[in-house]
Amino acid sequence: MTRSLTTTLAWGGDGAAHLRGLMARMGDDAFVAPSALPGWSRAHVLSHVALQADGMINLLTWARTGTPTPAYASVEQRDADITAGALRAPATIREDVISSSDRLAKVVREMPAQAWAVQVANPQGVEFPAIDIPWLRAREMWIHAIDLDVGASFADLPTPMLTELLTEVAAALSSKPGCPSLRLEAATGTWTVGGPDGASVVTGTAPELAAWLLGRSRGRELRCNAGRTLPIVPRWL
Repeated sequence: MTRSLTTTLAWGGDGAAHLRGLMARMGDDAFVAPSALPGWSRAHVLSHVALQADGMINLLTWARTGTPTPAYASVEQRDADITAGALRAPATIREDVISSSDRLAKVVREMPAQAWAVQVANPQGVEFPAIDIPWLRAREMWIHAIDLDVGASFADLPTPMLTELLTEVAAALSSKPGCPSLRLEAATGTWTVGGPDGASVVTGTAPELAAWLLGRSRGRELRCNAGRTLPIVPRWL
């Protein structure tokens, strides 16, 4: 992938502003309404966004100090904190989303250049360089803005970021057992999933392809070659 730190930070900043705008337009009663994620209200989504910011701060602290500082004490504790956080007053949730995002932005600005190369680990124990953290945060902001189900869509993402996201998701799905062979075609690019042999060709716009591939759409707007039905793809995450 070709994304630079500067570009990724810009995507993250735009994503934070986008989500804040959506949140500001939500009335208090909208927080308890269902989100687009099964079993989660909009308050759950926003509590998760705030908690993820603090998790990323922990990982940046790890990279800066060399002392292992996991994003979360455990996956179970993270889930419990989201559940508890969703019960808070809307004003408290709004403030948490904004303040946690601002804290993360400050830590990012203060990162020593050499610390970006340090390896940290996600909750599953997979190691990655700290320089990927701004991308993870940008991705989180834009996708969960859509999950709020208040009118945002993948068409809102900057086109280069959407291309990057499709490239990443296509590669991740290709490594999963049982992934079908697909070729995704849009006016802005082509992506191969699961290998080229016997591939089904799925055509649509890049936002429509992303929504389907990331499990946010049933893909009714998409077309598959030879009149085939859309194949079933594994969960991305």
